[in-house]
Amino acid sequence: MQPCQLTASAAAGLIKERKLSCEELVRSCLGRIQMRDGEVRAWLHVDPELAIRNARELDKSSPRGVLHGLPLGVKDVIDTADFPTTQNSPIYASMRVGRDAACVAVARGSGALVLGKTDTVEFASSGRKALTRNPFNFAHTPGGSSSGSGAAVADFMVPLAFGTQTGGSLIRPAAFNGIYGMKPSWNVVSREGVRMSSVTLDTVGWYGRCAEDLALMAAAFRIPDFRQTIAVRGLRVGLCRSPVWSKIEPAGATALDAAAKRLSAEGALIDELVLPEHFNRLIEAHAAISHREGGASFLPEYLNAHDMLAEDLQAKVENALNISDAELLQSYALADACRPVFDALFGSSLDVVLTPGAPGEAPAGLHGTGDSIFNRMWTLLHVPCVAVPVGRGPTRLPVGVQLVGSRMSDARLLAIARAMAPVIDADPISGE
Repeated sequence: MQPCQLTASAAAGLIKERKLSCEELVRSCLGRIQMRDGEVRAWLHVDPELAIRNARELDKSSPRGVLHGLPLGVKDVIDTADFPTTQNSPIYASMRVGRDAACVAVARGSGALVLGKTDTVEFASSGRKALTRNPFNFAHTPGGSSSGSGAAVADFMVPLAFGTQTGGSLIRPAAFNGIYGMKPSWNVVSREGVRMSSVTLDTVGWYGRCAEDLALMAAAFRIPDFRQTIAVRGLRVGLCRSPVWSKIEPAGATALDAAAKRLSAEGALIDELVLPEHFNRLIEAHAAISHREGGASFLPEYLNAHDMLAEDLQAKVENALNISDAELLQSYALADACRPVFDALFGSSLDVVLTPGAPGEAPAGLHGTGDSIFNRMWTLLHVPCVAVPVGRGPTRLPVGVQLVGSRMSDARLLAIARAMAPVIDADPISGE
């Protein structure tokens, strides 16, 4: 096995034991990028010489934190001091901010090495799509908007990467690429230095290749390690097909049922979870909030670079959907009412929710990034979500589910995910 094929947690252990140097790991990742990225196209900016210099400096220093020596990919809507932040927009094709976003600063302060910037849907919203292709089949999308980050982790180019989510931009690519992803509770991770399209929805999260990787990154953000031992046997799992079940595809339905059956066989207590009727309106509320807040976000570009702003982003500024102030306020009020109701479901009868991570396998073509319909409700509820692979669908593309907890239960959800992952993930990615 090459160093680039190690999980982040395995690599961190070897670096700590001085059995692997940061330079060895970085060179292996760079070699993988050179070999594969001409086809996968996950990266927008990589500086091999800078990466090697920074790796040598890390090898000289004492451990700085839990991410010491680990290469990191950064979605190109997140500012970095040493790379451009283009947001995949012609408006900012050569923009250099000259400082790190808060999440990048935390990662660097915990010892991570920023390897480069990964491709994204324009502004992590809509408009231009990433050039990135699914590593399992180049004719299929890797999902979006965190396209490059998801594909880079899946293809062994980097062990960890940042993504963001407004609708399903982090969890859906995890499902399509057969990797693990975490969308924390809203605002647990600072969004300073991240281009946002919706202040109510946007959340910074990350990718890894196992649940331990997600926990490693969580530790850097002071999400504590949940010390209580979690056993799958006896866990109370709410199987939630969600109000949008009509949008499921056969591969997604099969994956959800397979995950439930595997957990049940290990002693988990599976019960169907049907949410209260008013939750059915959350998808419409998400659309209204995303549209109106996007209009405020993209107004500067609309006024100063109108001809270079994608038409669908112009439409948000122009409120093309005619979302009234009253409708927007009703959407905010609905979300505010649903959040404590959902939180209250957990406790004596429920430990975790099991629900689809995407409709099914990644669709063919690069003109779209798949449907985020199975993610939007959870994003609006501000709850933590962990993507877990289940296996492969009928065309041999990955299919995944997500585990959902109550707000601010991130540490416990990660502990549950670490216990459940070996049961659910029957087809873990291995290096080639």
